[in-house]
Amino acid sequence: MPSLFRFLTVVAVIAGIVYGVVFALANFVSPKSREMTVTIPPDKFLKK
Repeated sequence: MPSLFRFLTVVAVIAGIVYGVVFALANFVSPKSREMTVTIPPDKFLKK
């Protein structure tokens, strides 16, 4: 049984680290806004 607790502890620590990294990326990294233009070919508007 101790090996099960050790395994669950390691999994919980790894999950906590991953959660912390995702939280830090979401809150401390801001994306750069820029204008975007997409050209759509005219044949996409034709109904078949």
